[in-house]
Amino acid sequence: MRPVALSASMIRGAVEIEETPRGLLPHRLPARARRQIPDTFMVQTSAESAGVRLAFRTAASVLELDVQARRLASDATTPLPPSVYELTSGGAVVASASVPAGSRYLFTFDDPGGEVVAGPDATVRFTGLGTGGERDLELWLPYYDRVELLGLRADAPVTAVEPSGPRWVHHGSSISHGYRAETTTGTWPVVAALRTGTALTNLSFSGNAMLDPFTARTIRDTPADLITLKTGINLISGDVMRMRAFRPALDGFLDTIRDGHPDTPIVVVSPIWCEPVESVAGPTTQDPSRTEEWSIAVGTADDVEAGKLSLRSIREATASIVDRRGDAHLRYLDGLTLYGPADAAAMPLPDNLHPGPDVQRLIGERFADLVLR
Repeated sequence: MRPVALSASMIRGAVEIEETPRGLLPHRLPARARRQIPDTFMVQTSAESAGVRLAFRTAASVLELDVQARRLASDATTPLPPSVYELTSGGAVVASASVPAGSRYLFTFDDPGGEVVAGPDATVRFTGLGTGGERDLELWLPYYDRVELLGLRADAPVTAVEPSGPRWVHHGSSISHGYRAETTTGTWPVVAALRTGTALTNLSFSGNAMLDPFTARTIRDTPADLITLKTGINLISGDVMRMRAFRPALDGFLDTIRDGHPDTPIVVVSPIWCEPVESVAGPTTQDPSRTEEWSIAVGTADDVEAGKLSLRSIREATASIVDRRGDAHLRYLDGLTLYGPADAAAMPLPDNLHPGPDVQRLIGERFADLVLR
């Protein structure tokens, strides 16, 4: 096994790469935006590696990646599921390997302290990769971990490859981040990207698709051939905005992106079906009568009449804003075409809010056909 020099040129899906004393740390928000993060939950979710991967060419049959990974956890001792790293070639998964995330970021909504409990490094090892020749590989990091890259080794030369494919920048909530998907390649944006050969940068942050100005500026400054924005559910689930604020906030978000992308195609995607808040207002909360995760709405239809948001009102407002802007490179996509009430009857959401692995794949396949192709 020979050491491979890790370089920023190998990393895809990050907007900034920090050189640490030990290696490289990919970021999905630049430093100036990270300084503006308003809560401890977003500190971890924005640091996680959704869509981040290494891209290289090699004939190696064995690869080893040393990492220092950090996972969101409710306490310092409960065992965590192993973190899954995946290799793809030609859009298909060719190998996977699992290791524990050594460090923890302690957070619950009842105790949002954000304490970091340091833990050991880990080595991700892929074997049996021999192909008889060189091929292009992408090594996908787990979407639920913050991963510092410490070292790479292989039994054959490894070289960085030039980026290829249309550059797609996506922003969304935990649904786009991938929550409840089994692995990174099962998150719907990666499903769509692998089906179409698209170069994904996933700027989705669980619980934090809030039309934040620093997120808009990040998208503005990120090279893109296509930009897609999926917003709405977090505004309702957190009950952070009324219709009076939502409409100019969405306009302002689009205005900022247009400052850096005057002609880039933008698709604004409204929320998928979520029964609890289809016609009533948030916030959402856990059903106290159940032991398993199950989301219910706190608000009412009268709250919507008074100016609070429901999914139905957000879809109507988003469609009207896109139409009013008169932008030839701006398009609206109804989220119900990705997952609607008929889909919910056949493939229900396991916690009444987030798609399971089956629906993540369904959304990715439909998005590939409706948008990326």
